[in-house]
Amino acid sequence: MARVLVTEKIAQRGLDQLAEAGHEVDVREGLSPEELIATLPGAQALIIRSATQVTAEALAAAGDLIVVGRAGIGLDNVDIEAATARGVMVVNAPQSNILSAAEQAMALMLAQARNIPQAHSALVAGKWERSKWEGVELHGKTLGIVGLGRIGALVAQRALAFGMRLIAYDPYVSADRARHMNVELRSLEELVGEADFVTIHAVKTPETVGLIGRDLLAKAKPGLRLINAGRGGIVDEAALAEAIRDGAVQGAGIDVFAKEPTTDSPLFALESVVVSPHLGASTAEAQDKAGVTIAEQVLLALAGDFVPYAVNVAATDVSETVRPFMPLAEQLGRFFGCLHDGLPDHLGIEYQGQLAGTGTGILTLSALKGLFASSTEEPVSYVNAPQLAEQRGLEIRETSTITSHDYKNLIVLRSDSHSVAGTLTGAGVRVEPRVVMVDDHTVEVPPSKHMLVVRNDDRPGMIGVVGVVLGDAGISISSMAVGPSRDTGSALMVLTCDRPVPDESLAQLRADDGIFDLHLVNL
Repeated sequence: MARVLVTEKIAQRGLDQLAEAGHEVDVREGLSPEELIATLPGAQALIIRSATQVTAEALAAAGDLIVVGRAGIGLDNVDIEAATARGVMVVNAPQSNILSAAEQAMALMLAQARNIPQAHSALVAGKWERSKWEGVELHGKTLGIVGLGRIGALVAQRALAFGMRLIAYDPYVSADRARHMNVELRSLEELVGEADFVTIHAVKTPETVGLIGRDLLAKAKPGLRLINAGRGGIVDEAALAEAIRDGAVQGAGIDVFAKEPTTDSPLFALESVVVSPHLGASTAEAQDKAGVTIAEQVLLALAGDFVPYAVNVAATDVSETVRPFMPLAEQLGRFFGCLHDGLPDHLGIEYQGQLAGTGTGILTLSALKGLFASSTEEPVSYVNAPQLAEQRGLEIRETSTITSHDYKNLIVLRSDSHSVAGTLTGAGVRVEPRVVMVDDHTVEVPPSKHMLVVRNDDRPGMIGVVGVVLGDAGISISSMAVGPSRDTGSALMVLTCDRPVPDESLAQLRADDGIFDLHLVNL
């Protein structure tokens, strides 16, 4: 059971999921930075939204922390570099509010085009001002989309329904993909010079902060209206206010700000600007999805499983070819660790067959996770496994080859003294893992919680010796594979047992002059 500290409001369904899994859910809303630091010790998970600042200082106080979960998309308030340095996984819920955010952008665009908030305020103040608040249609206008990711693509779909022409700036999107979305790609300068409306959906990075600034706005098409329901800080608010006052930009619809919360901005005094207090994700549906999603991700992280939405794991883009091999790679890592008395100097990982060239980085992380889990009591995750390797001087050598003589796919782990290989057999729902080589002996045995690897003299009766010792201890052998050596006159037995082999039995086996080496493997 873990303690999950929740510092901001998330959907009750998410809290219920965590509690039903047996974890202690500690809800402490409205903590000051000092109170957060005092409350974090003893928490294995921290769930936040946008207000809680997870600083390097806070992370330093959270010695037991495994995962930080952001119930939403943006992670501006989390020091990801400091979290990674401490082996803390950072996860978010990137799909939870994309529909709501796209609809907010469209709402601001319509409000800006038709001056709806201004006309409302005038009317409830007793002013009937039809001519003053004349607007423009979206139909036939050119929409420039900055950032054609998930939300930008949804905005594009909706804008097409209004009959808008679409152009976009996104250096990471191919012309073919954009063309498939009925979008023409432009440079950023071309986009602002051609568009009637511009909507911002870029990721906030050091490179994109202030991306829409004074120099760029000076190149804007006369009458441009700017919408930002993405991330605060990408638009220079002072420069935008100046461009609107000077008439270079017609108006703006702004939902996000460089500093939040904020009640003071040069944009607030401008009649042609529509603002809202970061409402992009503020729908009942988005909040429910965010709470449930982040609870699911935190549960996976606490269980040591692969977390799809981890943002500081080196390999998160997992293909359907690779994904089924992740548990096998971790099991092989554990098996490999149990064969060694200590950590080897290096770990060679070879991917053979169809796996070669398919993004096997996550399999290497899985193998490392298994290797270190076999030798340490501290939690090992996809985040801190590479750090453990670096700290302990483990050299990792990864190779791939499309050639695999006996199997469609094969994962081989090797050091100077030991080796193990595995594959998946069967098809559909009957896919099963198999260990098919140990220390260059060909075997075939399913991985099991309790296993025994015995290298012995290749002479009659040795299988019986092992069987008698285990039988006397009341241990059933679930499966066994024997692999003779062509060169050394020795053989290898790999056994799966129904329970752990006691120390007395291991000592008895080691005392037999026909047994050269013995390893207990616990998966």
